[in-house]
Amino acid sequence: MDLGLKGKTVLVTGASKGIGLACARRFAALGDRVAVTYNSSAPPGEFFGVQCDVTDAAQVDEAFAAIEEKFGPVEVLVSNAGVTRDNLLLRMKEEDWDLVLRVNLKGTFNFSRAVLRTMVAARYGRIVNIASIAGKEGNPNASAYSASKAAVIGFTKSLAKELAKTNITVNSVTPAAVSDRPVLLPVAAGLIVKVTPSVEIVLIVVPPAQMVSNMKIGKMDGYWDTKGSDSFGDRLAWA
Repeated sequence: MDLGLKGKTVLVTGASKGIGLACARRFAALGDRVAVTYNSSAPPGEFFGVQCDVTDAAQVDEAFAAIEEKFGPVEVLVSNAGVTRDNLLLRMKEEDWDLVLRVNLKGTFNFSRAVLRTMVAARYGRIVNIASIAGKEGNPNASAYSASKAAVIGFTKSLAKELAKTNITVNSVTPAAVSDRPVLLPVAAGLIVKVTPSVEIVLIVVPPAQMVSNMKIGKMDGYWDTKGSDSFGDRLAWA
C-alpha cells in the first residue's frame, strides 16, 4: 500500500520498544528518514535517537533542532510516548496521576506545537497520535491512563479541525494492549479469544490446559488515511 509517505522525515516519540519501535522500523523499511526520541532506554542503534523528556518544552525544542540539523524539518510526527501508573483510584498517588497526564497529554501537546512551526510554513504535514482503546471504553484501575488517552482523542479532533485547510492531517489510533513479546495465555474451558491481524475477535476451540502465544508485534501496514483528517480507532493492524 502506497501511503504517499516515502522519503519523508519522520519522528516517532517513545520508540525504544513496543508500538513506537514497530512504527519506526516500518517507516525505515519504506525508505523514510527516521528519528526517534526516548526517555531512559535508548532505542536500537539503527535509528537517530534523541533523549528527551516529553513533558519539558525546552527539551522538545532541542530535540527538533537536532533532528532538523540531521534530516531537515519533520514532515511526519507519530506521538507515541506514554506511561501508565495503574491503581485503584482510592490508592492512587497524586504524583502518579499528574505524571500520566503530563507524559501522555502534555507530551502530545508539546510535540504537536513544536512540529507545527515548520509544518504550517511548508503547508504540509502528517500527525498521528497514539491513543488507546482505554480512552474510548475506560479500563478498570486505570483512571489516569484512560483519562489521558480520552484527552488525546479530543485533542486530535480539535487540532484536525483547526488545521483542516492547511494540508496538515491529524489522526489518532486506539490500539488495545500489545506486547513486543509473545503473550502466554492459559486456556480455560477450551476457549481463547484471539486478536487477528484485521483486529477481528474470534473464538478458537483448543485442547484444555494448553498455552497460546498471542499479540506479537510485527509488520504494520495501512493504519491511517493520509487523505482524511480526524480521530479514528480500531484500525491498527499487526501482521
